[in-house]
Amino acid sequence: MDSNHVSPMRVAAVVAFYMGAALVMVFVNKTVLNSTPDTPLLFLFLQLTIAVILLHATALFSSRIEIPHWDLHTAKKLLPVVTINIVGLVFNTLCLREVEASFFQIARGLVLPLTIAVTSVTTHSHPAARVIIAAGIVTVGFFIGVAPAGNLPVTSIPSPISLFYGVFSSLAIAIHTVLIKSSLPYCNNSTIQLAYWTNAGSAILVAPFVLLLGEPARILELSASPEWNMKVFVWGSLVTGFFGFLLCVAGLLSIKVTSPVTHMFSSAARSVIQTLLGVWLFQDVLTVNRVTSLMTILSGTMYYTWIKATNQAQAPPPARPVDLEALNRSRDDKDESNDVQVQEKKATGSD
Repeated sequence: MDSNHVSPMRVAAVVAFYMGAALVMVFVNKTVLNSTPDTPLLFLFLQLTIAVILLHATALFSSRIEIPHWDLHTAKKLLPVVTINIVGLVFNTLCLREVEASFFQIARGLVLPLTIAVTSVTTHSHPAARVIIAAGIVTVGFFIGVAPAGNLPVTSIPSPISLFYGVFSSLAIAIHTVLIKSSLPYCNNSTIQLAYWTNAGSAILVAPFVLLLGEPARILELSASPEWNMKVFVWGSLVTGFFGFLLCVAGLLSIKVTSPVTHMFSSAARSVIQTLLGVWLFQDVLTVNRVTSLMTILSGTMYYTWIKATNQAQAPPPARPVDLEALNRSRDDKDESNDVQVQEKKATGSD
């Protein structure tokens, strides 16, 4: 599907769907990671597995949901997007565990410039100057949030390892966002099939590391402790598994009907809402740096939205399809008229 011919209402609906699912995922994830910080990969594996089960269950009740057949050739073609997906998810989870929910998007501030860079390299194109300026404004907003603030409590200061996780998460997300469009043809251009391959493949890839790190044994140890609330882990896994399923489909749809850069700018706008909710739900600290960061991000996002609206307004209307039948009729009428004129001239000359 060409994103240039998708209605604005459809794009807005898809982006809103994506943002809503992502916000629920972040805050439920953060709640579980606060309760059980030592089993991030097991928690991630359960989310992916639940998403796969939900896809199978949905396929039983809807003919529109088509579960792809396991095929080694297709699996090899999709290995890059599946691998980079699980790498991004792992670094996302580790980053969220280490930072406040309101700081999560700020810690991943390099997503925008890296997405533009990866898109330019893969498409052998140069982004427009105004797009670079808009991305620069948003990126400056992220780095304002990262800058040290003297009035922060020790528990709210991001550690170097959290920023390391954020940088690698940003790189993985940028590559994954660009790889999705090139991977869709291997799944019959079906976002559902790609979502299935992505979730199932990621679960298979992360499972050995869950066992090697001994995370199931840690859960057994925690279950023997009266201080640990197992309900938070169980319900958190179920809820994030469900919304992870929605988020996977929503993210794929967002990229399919927009562009990788537009998709990332919607993520930037989501970070503003996420920060405010973090302050409300987790009592995260909101400093002058972070307020300035939010305002800068909003400014860059609105500027980019204005650029896109201006480009669409200036774009030439699509060419009208040629009516070959009418064209042929016109030619036939012209030929008949010429024949009549020739016959009249011959008749006049004979007289």
